Amino acid sequence: MHSIMQQPFKNAVLILVWGWLLFLVLAPNLLVVGASVMTRDPVSFLSLPLNLDAYRQLFDPLYLDVFLHSLYMAAMTTLVCLLIGYPFAWALSKVGKQRQLVLIFLLIVPFWTNSLVRTYALKLILATNGLLNSALMSIGLIDEPLQLLYTEGAVIIGLVYLLLPFMILPLYSVFEDLKQELLLASHDLGAGRLSTFVHVIVPLTLPGVLAGVMLVLLPAMGLFFVPDILGGSRNLLVGNVIKNQFLDARNWPFGAAASIVLTVTMAFLMFAHRLSKRRIGEEGA
Repeated sequence: MHSIMQQPFKNAVLILVWGWLLFLVLAPNLLVVGASVMTRDPVSFLSLPLNLDAYRQLFDPLYLDVFLHSLYMAAMTTLVCLLIGYPFAWALSKVGKQRQLVLIFLLIVPFWTNSLVRTYALKLILATNGLLNSALMSIGLIDEPLQLLYTEGAVIIGLVYLLLPFMILPLYSVFEDLKQELLLASHDLGAGRLSTFVHVIVPLTLPGVLAGVMLVLLPAMGLFFVPDILGGSRNLLVGNVIKNQFLDARNWPFGAAASIVLTVTMAFLMFAHRLSKRRIGEEGA
């Protein structure tokens, strides 16, 4: 009787989930794919015939340089997040449960504020007459303000500030699951701290590293408002190209093609992550 009553609820949930996926995920993406193979029209934005001109335009040296520079800044952001997040997550897993809750709460509190507002707040800190320059000048470390805004470094700082929690949380999860018996066994077998870290801790936390890299790398290429506010026109991301093509250049096929390439790249990284995770699991077994 209980299972019979559960069946309508189960069917309703499945219909809701599949309806959500079809109408709010699959259909919009199909529209973007369709737009990417249509012809640019100055009046109606899109028209026939179908062609692959937008995809060919992606190989233009100008846009190719933007994509490569975007990938470079996203990779630097991911590296900085990893260098900061790995020891932070390790230390977080070592403190008591009460302190862990407080630190995790402080880590996620910034998400209560819109990321655009936080980026403008960071701009006030990095400005020529901002808090950072004023503090450095007041203690005598510099004689004149540093040019921090509208640089590549400012964009990377902004991306790290926004995306660092996405690196820390997966790492914290794997450190929490790390069995202390394995570390003790490594020490009992004569391995030093460095050897234990390289041969035991790093392989066991690699799934968290890969998850953090995936959660940081691709979003870092799409946060177009960060370069708009902090980086100026010379430090564009792929997201800036897509936004400019839709809103300014009115070249919807090219903007859609760039979006498809970014989506396919994300799907490829997710697939590679699953394969790596399965391979690590098989080796651990």
